Amino acid sequence: MPESAAEVTAAGIARLAGVGRAAVSNWRRRHADFPRPVGGTETSPSFALPEVEQWLRDQGKLAEVPLRERVWQELSGDPAGAPTALVRTGCVLLLVRERPTDWLGLAGASDTRLAQLLPVAVEEVLAPRFGGTAGRAVHTPTARELQSSAALLRGAAELAAELGAHRTFEFLLGRYLDANPRQYTLTPPGAAALMAALAGTTGRDVTVLDPAAGTGTLLRAVPHPRALYGQEAAPELAALTGLRLALSSGAEVGARTGDSLRADAFPGLTVDAVLCHPPFNERNWGHDELAYDPRWEYGFPARTESELAWVQHALAHLRPGGTAVLLMPPAAASRRSGRRVRADLLRRGALRAVVALPAGAAPPYGVPLHLWVLRRPGDGQRSSPELLLVDSAGHPDGGGRGREGLDWATVHATVTNAWRAFDQDGGAVDEPGVSRAVPVIDLLDDDVDLAPARHLPPPAAGGGAAELADVRDRLAEALRRTVELTPAPSGTAGDTRPRRPGTTVGELARAGALELRAGGAGTGPAGPVRVLTEHDVVAGTEPSGTLPEGPGEEPVLVRAGDVVVPVLGGGSVARVVDGATAGAALGRNLQLLRPDPAALDPWFLAGFLRGTANNRQASSYASTAARLDVRRLQLPRLPLEEQRRHGEHFRALAEFEGALRLAGQLGERLVQGLYDGLTDGSVPM
Repeated sequence: MPESAAEVTAAGIARLAGVGRAAVSNWRRRHADFPRPVGGTETSPSFALPEVEQWLRDQGKLAEVPLRERVWQELSGDPAGAPTALVRTGCVLLLVRERPTDWLGLAGASDTRLAQLLPVAVEEVLAPRFGGTAGRAVHTPTARELQSSAALLRGAAELAAELGAHRTFEFLLGRYLDANPRQYTLTPPGAAALMAALAGTTGRDVTVLDPAAGTGTLLRAVPHPRALYGQEAAPELAALTGLRLALSSGAEVGARTGDSLRADAFPGLTVDAVLCHPPFNERNWGHDELAYDPRWEYGFPARTESELAWVQHALAHLRPGGTAVLLMPPAAASRRSGRRVRADLLRRGALRAVVALPAGAAPPYGVPLHLWVLRRPGDGQRSSPELLLVDSAGHPDGGGRGREGLDWATVHATVTNAWRAFDQDGGAVDEPGVSRAVPVIDLLDDDVDLAPARHLPPPAAGGGAAELADVRDRLAEALRRTVELTPAPSGTAGDTRPRRPGTTVGELARAGALELRAGGAGTGPAGPVRVLTEHDVVAGTEPSGTLPEGPGEEPVLVRAGDVVVPVLGGGSVARVVDGATAGAALGRNLQLLRPDPAALDPWFLAGFLRGTANNRQASSYASTAARLDVRRLQLPRLPLEEQRRHGEHFRALAEFEGALRLAGQLGERLVQGLYDGLTDGSVPM
């Protein structure tokens, strides 16, 4: 075995073999010839990847490792660490993308010779895209550094022949970020697309800067850039961002390392747009050493107002008339310590709009964040007499169901329509609870509170007396339907039935009577794909989620007759997929059971899976949240005809449950609408 062989953890072995981690633990205990650990810790050992692959093949548990899985295991087990290995891989993928014939000429060499030749070839590609070596974030790896990564680089190039260099890098970067979710603050693609649209970057040949670039998501949302500039404090993250941008477009890329507030890497640069998701609530942002910095044109930010420092940094890099869009914490719109800076931004016409997003739009996901839209005033330009306030969280279809249930299409349309009317047409159509152009003079009080919710009182929940009457009629119909569907328990008290022989879901899966699939592994293919989320299954609603971008594994698509079960929370819920839901992708924390119609009735299966005692027996409470082991769920062995008779009863119960849920929703809407209508006078007494 070579000294530089990649290592793999128990979780990686489970992924290779398509089993759970418990199975890997069992193999280690039961098989004396299982590979010995070569690294890691006692609680989290690592194993040599070639030894693991050979053992799995010898045991008949692995026919062949998929190429993308092999490349990922090589990268995650690289001796230099995954981030460094990913940077080296990105450099070679850029060579493969821009000079494929050069790579083919190098690939036939031995590993040692390849490592010696690559630095010169890579530098010839990096220099035209990133400029000279001074100051750039992406450095050419040395021959010594590349020697230990030869197998990884060859595998990545082979994968690029299938997926393309850009999609290969996105796959590997996505896997790395998924494996380290607490280490990075990621801006979701929906928020990035909205920010890019508000900044007016849809035209060609725009120049855009992100001074807190992170993984480059905001800059990637720009459709046709001429030049993209990003600065990031973490060196490896800055390099990954630069490579990501270079692989995804032909734009000029400037990627720099450093703290933008303390050490601006682009002094004197002015661009068409600035997009920024700055770090929030930083006390150590440079308040003491930057007191006389010329960027504080609108006032010196207080120590507790780091976000207002980022706002002025963005304005300083805009050309006259350029637009900046920043993702901000809601407290920045109302904290008293920032009122003087906010007031000057308003007086001079730099702040044009404040948009409240629904909770779940971006991290931290439990907080409804704001977008600030700013424009650098031009010479002789009159300041705007109004500020646009938009509350997409208050829109009837804008959100309210958290991160996975967010309707980004509606949020995007709501915000961009209001901004376009305000920015291009000179005024905004007031929509109660959603948008309003507020005179600046009305905001310049002692607080200078710019929170949209303070100036956009929500509309009455019922929408007026006429709509409330309609809700009441629908409620009456739903209640009538609920009464009709109310099941009547049959039999008499004390009835007992003989105990029937049973089986488990795991046994049925091994026998081929059903197929088990876990959700949440896929990423978006071409075209829109709905995602059936955990919330949708519990609430009985239509698929509301969206797939993340990228070329990862194919998503699991549900079919009519599938049974879907949430695995977290310890509740007893099972949903039979109907024709309207079929074709949606299976979301995270969901388990799909696909019964063989010749052996199992889906409604019979779903009904018995919902038994309270069944769920208690199959739930694990090893952590703070109960997790359901679907394989341990039990159901009786019955002939198919008897299963179908049970299934009809379970189907009727599900229909009654749906009617009951609808009646409850309409009742809540009617009650809240009457409260609102009586308090605001829209409903007469």
